[in-house]
Amino acid sequence: MTAPLRLGTRASTLALTQSQHVADALTAASGVPVELVHVSTHGDRSQAAITQLGGTGVFVTALREALRAGTVDLAVHSYKDLPTAPAPGLALAAVPPREDPRDVLVARDGLTLGELPSGARVGTGAPRRMAQLRALGLGLDVVPIRGNVDTRMARVCGRDGEPGDLDAVVLARAGLARLGRLDAVTEVLDPIQVLPAPAQGALAVECRSDDTRIRELLAALEDPAARACVAAERSVLAALEAGCSAPVAAHAELAEAEDGSGELYLRASVTAIDGSDAVRGSLTGPAPEAEELGRQLAAELLDRGAAALMAGPR
Repeated sequence: MTAPLRLGTRASTLALTQSQHVADALTAASGVPVELVHVSTHGDRSQAAITQLGGTGVFVTALREALRAGTVDLAVHSYKDLPTAPAPGLALAAVPPREDPRDVLVARDGLTLGELPSGARVGTGAPRRMAQLRALGLGLDVVPIRGNVDTRMARVCGRDGEPGDLDAVVLARAGLARLGRLDAVTEVLDPIQVLPAPAQGALAVECRSDDTRIRELLAALEDPAARACVAAERSVLAALEAGCSAPVAAHAELAEAEDGSGELYLRASVTAIDGSDAVRGSLTGPAPEAEELGRQLAAELLDRGAAALMAGPR
């Protein structure tokens, strides 16, 4: 009997759900059994805000250390949590099909963003969302929050007979879709209003770069369209020298060009954390040039003052 592959995962409900999905897909494609191995990360153990923890890598480092140590054979990450710099000794072996990357609103009384009254308390853990919500000029009181999906939603819906203390929260649609919780969504936010985070909705499956067998097995899970879109989005982030906690947004869509080749439409923005200013841009180009497209768009945003917006008020 073939020994099961050991898949390293965070122990949150969402992480386990995502990892089990990858494990099932890998077993279906290869016939090799996969077992989940729980790995505790710094981001899971701390209740501090992501910006205070240092942002990039807080949910990733322990998983990568387990890979390098050989205690797990592969690891599944929410792609948006990965640092943009390559990880020595590791390979991003598969980007599976991506969930819808848009953000959603979960609000009391079924309200939409435009229906929330001025002064309504809206919770989110992402500086990008905070900045973009404030930039809408709706007079919302945007509140930083941490915790898993259920904890955040309970801040609106209440728990154990206690009412919630927020009027709404903004979450990634992908997480709610994977957890079967889309019934709680009161509005899917148009990217024109709130542009998603780079790589939101995508998963990244890593293994050791010298593990040829695992890399060959994981190739069956690869979605080239998802990888191209995410490559363009994260190239914007890398060129801006910004981490996953910066108020940077990017979203790429792949369409078939007239000659039958793939063409990417990439949008990106950088917004001041207080919502007072923003720079936005877009570019279209061939899918094989995804990373260069991202670099070009980042350069355009920097020329228009993006660095000052990321630095925050002085």
